Amino acid sequence: MSKITLSVIKADVGGFVGHSSMHPNLITKAIQILDEHKSKGLLVDFHVSHCGDDLELIMSHRLGDDSEEIHKMAWDLFVECTNVAKELKLYGAGQDLLADAFSGNVKGMGPGCAEMTIEERKSEPVIIFAADKTSPGAWNLPLYKMFADPFNTIGLVIDPSMHEGFTFDVLDIFENKTVKLNSPEDIYDLLCLIGASEHYIIKGIYKKSGEIAAATSTQKLNLMAGRYVGKDDPVMIIRCQSGLPAVGEVLEPFAMPHMVAGWMRGSHWGPLMPVSVEDANPTRFDGPPRVIALGFQITNGTFIGPRDMFADPSYDLARQQTNEVANYIRLHGPFEPQRLPLSDMEYTTLPGVLKKLKDRFK
Repeated sequence: MSKITLSVIKADVGGFVGHSSMHPNLITKAIQILDEHKSKGLLVDFHVSHCGDDLELIMSHRLGDDSEEIHKMAWDLFVECTNVAKELKLYGAGQDLLADAFSGNVKGMGPGCAEMTIEERKSEPVIIFAADKTSPGAWNLPLYKMFADPFNTIGLVIDPSMHEGFTFDVLDIFENKTVKLNSPEDIYDLLCLIGASEHYIIKGIYKKSGEIAAATSTQKLNLMAGRYVGKDDPVMIIRCQSGLPAVGEVLEPFAMPHMVAGWMRGSHWGPLMPVSVEDANPTRFDGPPRVIALGFQITNGTFIGPRDMFADPSYDLARQQTNEVANYIRLHGPFEPQRLPLSDMEYTTLPGVLKKLKDRFK
């Protein structure tokens, strides 16, 4: 069977209302454009969704990772959707499009992108995650739990096909260098890095044989633009079962709403709430940060699904805990630890305030 590439490319092309949600006209426009490309044979299949104010393009094709054709198609689509957003006067129209023209690959141009090329197994269950009001480091803790923590993933203990562990590809976003660390051998070194989730980001995870298991978006808008232009709102692709974590093991980390950077003005810590697509419309203080999970069976490149994996009452307690934690940490107002530390605020609007006060320091 020929290889298939899964590409998840997202961008904030305009919020409705404010940064809270996605206007249906943008979804309709995206579906129309992707349908045209599918009929021409560029795509095998696609699904369009949203998390908050981010448009998510979930696509399958046979052109491999970093295909200029696929990336240009996505870029042109985001431009067209931005034009619709401008007509509707939606908020922050096109804020993720940091360049005036396409230059070969959307990576580095603003949109987030996670891709993997696979050979389909006998059964190929995949979960696509998308988050809003947070940064790529939000995936670090759940990925560690899925692929390295036996208290989360019992398959690491009782499944012989998982006993060897996995290789984590970790990116230093400031130096733009990666390091490969193995679990279980290197887990202390791994935790030393990925615990600093705004500096080191898990880019991909592989079986020791080299077969890809997970891919994430690692784009950080503030580092590209040199200023705050919105949070990065990452996406992630996870393959499940048959020598990889089971679907339930992949979803389990989100039963604990861990703290992530982002929320209001990209300047706060907040709990990550697992929600259905229907509830992925953050409004409280522009949050709390949200995560959705769309489950598919990949069949000859076709997406069978999605199943809305967090539309499940077993996550009700996580949502309740999110609200309780949000209540508590909001009481800190502009004080840390609700507000991010100064080292993470240098690309927000704070430097403008500090500049104004510069001459008053004696």
